[in-house]
Amino acid sequence: MKNINCDKDRMKDKIVTFSKFGDTGRGGITRLALSEADLKARSEFTKRMKALGAEIITDDMGNMYATFKGAEDLPHIAMGSHCDSVVQGGNYDGILGVMTAMEAAETIVTENIPHRHPITVMIWTNEEGARFDPAMMSSGVITGKFDKEKMLASKDVEGVTFGEALDASGYKGDESNRINPKDYMALLELHIEQGPVLESKKMDIGVVEGVVGMVNYEFEFIGQAGHAGTVPQKMRKDALLAASEAIQYLHRELDKLDDKLVYTTGRINCSPNVHTIIPDDVKFTLDARHQDPKVIQQVVEIIRNIPSELAKCKVSYRELWSRKTISFNKELVDLVEKNANEYGYSNMRMYSGPGHDAQFAADMLPVTMIFVPSIGGNSHCEIEKTPVDNCLKGANVLLRTILDIDKK
Repeated sequence: MKNINCDKDRMKDKIVTFSKFGDTGRGGITRLALSEADLKARSEFTKRMKALGAEIITDDMGNMYATFKGAEDLPHIAMGSHCDSVVQGGNYDGILGVMTAMEAAETIVTENIPHRHPITVMIWTNEEGARFDPAMMSSGVITGKFDKEKMLASKDVEGVTFGEALDASGYKGDESNRINPKDYMALLELHIEQGPVLESKKMDIGVVEGVVGMVNYEFEFIGQAGHAGTVPQKMRKDALLAASEAIQYLHRELDKLDDKLVYTTGRINCSPNVHTIIPDDVKFTLDARHQDPKVIQQVVEIIRNIPSELAKCKVSYRELWSRKTISFNKELVDLVEKNANEYGYSNMRMYSGPGHDAQFAADMLPVTMIFVPSIGGNSHCEIEKTPVDNCLKGANVLLRTILDIDKK
């Protein structure tokens, strides 16, 4: 097949247009799920897709499906991502997967490229979980990971439930419209890498083989509060000191494992959090990720071997959540690699550290992802930036892969 190219000017226009929805004025966006900014982005998506002839439906979780009919009555081929962001996020995380899917579809329509299968461009609802916990909420409900009623009851900081926001949005559809293995044969999700590896290795495309497994634990340290000015140091039960000793222990032991292991202490709660009182209750989390389940098990063993008492304080821990390593469909992964090579784009195989809707969808149908590099690997921040040429290369590989799948 002769290489077909998406349009750079159209790609740039999409990036500029969608960056207005939730613009923070500092180069980034805050576009929380089902917020006014999110609804404006969805409206723009609807307008553009309908103008190209798509039929648009939504399901009971607000996921959107813009479908271009195929020449035959065959299962759909889906592509897309999410359009919600974190607070003060960037203009590419999630939404680039929607925009490149839109551009691939627009190229098929404007170039009159024949296709047998219906081609569907998707928007998943509340992937980030920045407004309503948890992340990947809607794909989790569809794949049976999360209880729907509990998700509908999830509240934002203002007390609004996801169900209330969904009802008010105008995007609540029927459960029968959900993506499913009976009507769909494949799903592709393009995303920025969200890390610095592709750029550092001067790679155009990340061929994503799967999503790494992870564990997330919370540790708690119980000490004794006391006046900062009167309790002698040797008589203290300082919970914050105990927590700091635990963090050092964990870092020291985890550093002995595989160098592809990444781990983070991202949240610390200190009580009573007053500068004149010795802390008596401190909690922190540990997030650890690696594609090899044996390494993840070694992490768990290190956690279990943490001293039961540090700085005269009681130590306890509990698993908040975990996931196993997910491997994407090998045939689709190979197609992405083949098409990157045929375009002459440098590429490498890799696993995703962050989670994506695609990992949940992989439980019910063939799935793969395509990564493109960002400047500095920055993500979840306002300086997140992916040059339009990088976006275009990703869109080209996405387009060509969709057309390859269409032959099946």
